[in-house]
Amino acid sequence: MANAASGMAVHDECKLKFLELKAKRTFRYIIYKIEEKQKEVIVEKVGEPTQSHEDFAASLPADECRYAVFDYDFVTEENCQKSRIFFIAWSPDTAKVRTKMIYASSKDRFKRELDGIQVELQATDPTEMDLDVFKSRAN
Repeated sequence: MANAASGMAVHDECKLKFLELKAKRTFRYIIYKIEEKQKEVIVEKVGEPTQSHEDFAASLPADECRYAVFDYDFVTEENCQKSRIFFIAWSPDTAKVRTKMIYASSKDRFKRELDGIQVELQATDPTEMDLDVFKSRAN
């Protein structure tokens, strides 16, 4: 079902993988890509539960936009183990303007498909989604 504003459909696998991450914690992260020819958001890559924040950051392309979901585990000051699901809109400054516009216009609709996102980050370079940023936004 394409959205009139952005024209992007969301592949069923996007939601299914997200539900696995949320309910079963099968993945540490999921990277989504807009397939322009099919006008559809698809799953580009999933990260195993053992992978780290560094693995996640390294798997984002340096000059292309992506959406990503990251399951961030942390320990609170009360020593409780917690987890937050982050939605990251990755839009590096070096990406093509047209691509950035497509990702920006499709983001809200795509994010609505993923029920259970707790924190949203907009990042244009790796420092904006540093582990410290995750830590400060998780609480």
